[in-house]
Amino acid sequence: MTNITMPGGITTEQPEGKRPSLDTGINPLTLLILFSVIAVGLFYVAWSIRTDVIDAGVPATTWAPFLLLGVALLIALGFEFVNGFHDTANAVATVIYTHSLPANFAVMWSGFFNFLGVLMSTGAVAFGIVSLLPVELILQVGSSAGFAMVFALLVAAIAWNLGTWWLGLPASSSHTLIGSIIGVGVANAMMRGRDGTSGVDWSKATEIGYALLLSPLVGFGLAAALFLAMKVLIKNKALYEAPKGNQPPPWWIRGLLIFTCTGVSFAHGSNDGQKGMGLIMLILIGTVPTAYALNRSLPEHELTAFHSRSEAAAKLVQEKGFGHAIIGDPRPAVTAYVSQHKISEGTYPSLAVLLTDISKQINDHGTMNKIPAAAVGNTRNDMYLASEAIRFLMKDKENDLNAGDVKVLKEYKDSLDAATRFIPTWVKVAVAIALGLGTMIGWKRIVVTVGEKIGKTHLTYAQGASAELVAMATIFAADNYGLPVSTTHVLSSGVAGTMAANKSGLQMSTVRNLVLAWVLTLPAAILLSASLYYLFSHIF
Repeated sequence: MTNITMPGGITTEQPEGKRPSLDTGINPLTLLILFSVIAVGLFYVAWSIRTDVIDAGVPATTWAPFLLLGVALLIALGFEFVNGFHDTANAVATVIYTHSLPANFAVMWSGFFNFLGVLMSTGAVAFGIVSLLPVELILQVGSSAGFAMVFALLVAAIAWNLGTWWLGLPASSSHTLIGSIIGVGVANAMMRGRDGTSGVDWSKATEIGYALLLSPLVGFGLAAALFLAMKVLIKNKALYEAPKGNQPPPWWIRGLLIFTCTGVSFAHGSNDGQKGMGLIMLILIGTVPTAYALNRSLPEHELTAFHSRSEAAAKLVQEKGFGHAIIGDPRPAVTAYVSQHKISEGTYPSLAVLLTDISKQINDHGTMNKIPAAAVGNTRNDMYLASEAIRFLMKDKENDLNAGDVKVLKEYKDSLDAATRFIPTWVKVAVAIALGLGTMIGWKRIVVTVGEKIGKTHLTYAQGASAELVAMATIFAADNYGLPVSTTHVLSSGVAGTMAANKSGLQMSTVRNLVLAWVLTLPAAILLSASLYYLFSHIF
């Protein structure tokens, strides 16, 4: 074995075997095509924003909101750009180190399927992330506190990701972003004189936390099990040997490895690519609410269904609050319930009044497009608040809801979400471009870590296929349930699992660094984002 020095001063042993060429130049024609795609994509994004603003009738009295929008979008896309350093690079490590694809082609291939994954994503993960944010900040996202929140969590996430990337550590962008969100929530609660723990939806955080914390263990265990199963079922020695020279593997092995790389890339785009989308939507709602606060493309039949579902939900909630009434604004009581998750005498009647008011706002104007610019933000906030309240009501066992009640509330919530939780196509395109660019620029550091620094022996075909298959399946499953998982953790732990199952040994220094990054990412991101939120709150 030979010694290699990694960025950040980390020296490790290089496993025996032919190292792939990672420094080959890119064909000028490829660069031309790449930059042409980027240019067209950026033009499409700018044209789409302009069109949306004009169609919404936003008066261009000042350039300040649009300047702020541009800065915020650049920072949000910067997060996705840095995300590409970490996560997408994992998808190509196995095909590169098994000589299944040349490095530059593998990166381009992965970037394309990341792009497709982002475009075909549902948005469930995006808004699952947003649900962790304090409801009072989401309702005033266009205020100074709202911008302090967005900038704090994005800058914190970018800073930590860049630091771990510089050290060649496959840290989790999901972990980082979740930690940043929790930090903002805790800091916001403490600055308002409340207990810091009240600033986060801990039920949702716990749900996401389990997905993030267990995914490496799942990756390690399942990849090891799959590798051992392959040894029993597939008696082909070539599958369990390191690549010989620079020769590609047999066609069927090569096809399997390319398939798994493709699947992980697509799954990464459909899951990880969403993490910045929800934040971008908050930025758009805060800066240009008239254009982006409500989904103006909802068809007429959806609005008809909304009215009937609204009446049914309001009647159900009113019956739950029978005997109680409220005077004045219902929103403070509903906001208190969403923030504290405690039902009071005013919860049901306040929510019933709010639901009735929402239905009246839509009825008075007929369509989303006819809601006046001054009322758009309020209508969106009312819908979001009602949706969150119903989400907690359906989960709260104290409400004694039967299956029919849950069905009524869920249908109404789906209608509210269709109007408020949407992602324009141009946002997906922008995220896909940022993610792909990050991959193509910063992929080498993480690829070398996964390919050379986890195991003591060179990665075999079976090990690469096992790790990638498990990563692909895990990410697709998480995406189906709207949960964010770490591509980095699942795949790197999967590679470690196959090395352990093969009894070829692990480079414990690397494993310790990976575990350390895994453990420290959450508290580090919490502390960093909380500090930045405090700072930005006094600047904005």
